[in-house]
Order: sequence, then C-alpha cells, then structure tokens
Amino acid sequence: MFRFVGLPEEKARFQVVSILTGCGFTTRESEMILSTKPRRRIARILMLFGYVFNISVVSAFVNVFFSISTSQFGDFYLSALIPIAMVALLFGLSRMHSVRAFFDRILERFAGAFSKTDKYNPIMLIDHIGKGTIAQVTLNDVPERIRHIELRQTGLREKHGILIMLIEHPNSQVDVPTAHTVLEQNDRITVFGDYKTLCRIFNAKERFA
Repeated sequence: MFRFVGLPEEKARFQVVSILTGCGFTTRESEMILSTKPRRRIARILMLFGYVFNISVVSAFVNVFFSISTSQFGDFYLSALIPIAMVALLFGLSRMHSVRAFFDRILERFAGAFSKTDKYNPIMLIDHIGKGTIAQVTLNDVPERIRHIELRQTGLREKHGILIMLIEHPNSQVDVPTAHTVLEQNDRITVFGDYKTLCRIFNAKERFA
C-alpha cells in the first residue's frame, strides 16, 4: 500500500516492519510517512493492526508449546515441518530478483487499472536532504512548458531551483543531462528540489511507479 502512494520498496518495507512489530524505531525516513494524508492513514491502520499481529504471533508460539505436550512427537514434527517449509520457500522466492520483478509488474498493472485515466505524471519520493527532496518522475506526458525545449531554456534551475541529475530512457539507457538535453515522453528523471515545486512543474502526483 505504501508503494501505491509512491514510497520506494526498501523504505516502505523497513517502515512497515517497524510499525507492525511496535519497536518504535524512528529515522528521518519517517517524515516520508507523515508527509501526505494517504500515508498517514495507512500508517494509522498498521499501528492498530500491529497489536493484533503481536498477539497472533504470541498465540501461535503458545499453541505450538501445548501441541508438543499433548501430541506424539512424530505427529508434531510433521505438522510443524510443513508450515515451516512453506514459510522458508516463500522467503526464498521473495529474495529472487526475477520473482520480485514479476510481482512488481502485476502490482503495477493493478495500480494502473485504477489510475489509467489519471492525467498526472507519477512521482516517487526517494529522500530528503535539508529542505530539498530527491525524487523520480516518470514523464508519461511532458508538460507543455518544457516540451521540445532544451534544459538551458526551461529555467528549471534558475527560476525554480530544480536540478535534474539523471535521465533514464525507455530503452533503459541512463544519461547525465546537459544544457542541450531535451526531455522526452516516458523518460524517468531523477530530480532535486522543493517537493511541491517538483509536483507543480512536472504535473506530478504520487502513485505506484
């Protein structure tokens, strides 16, 4: 759910584990969770669910302990081995890049079914540095103000304080932008600047990307 609202996978995973386990581990990345209303709502639901999660884990261990004392060792060994093997298999598959990429594509298509009429470009927040933000914007539609214009003529840096650091083209080629670079449709750009300004200039909105 956090990935649906624009958080990178590793940052989302860390924060979800922290919330579900109730460990209260706080980092600067927590600002990303609190930055928008949808993220705060998801975090609030997870906090409430976290208590149920902890109780379920404790109950499972208690049940296992009582099963040992009330059943034959062979029966217990068989009943315990199957779920452990299934968990180990799922964990192993989740660590494989190809499997994760497959499920990412499914999730992306699922998200696209709800946002296919959305006229905004997706933006993914990567990190905060001081008062600025590093983010990735996918230009499904290049805004008219910067369309077919070289970067030196857009005034992004001079007028809006936006720095374009990298450009990833649809063919996966990565370029370092120059003054003569022209942004094209479906380019994925890594940018630095004020978050609200980035969203306004690139007509961007958080969603799965």
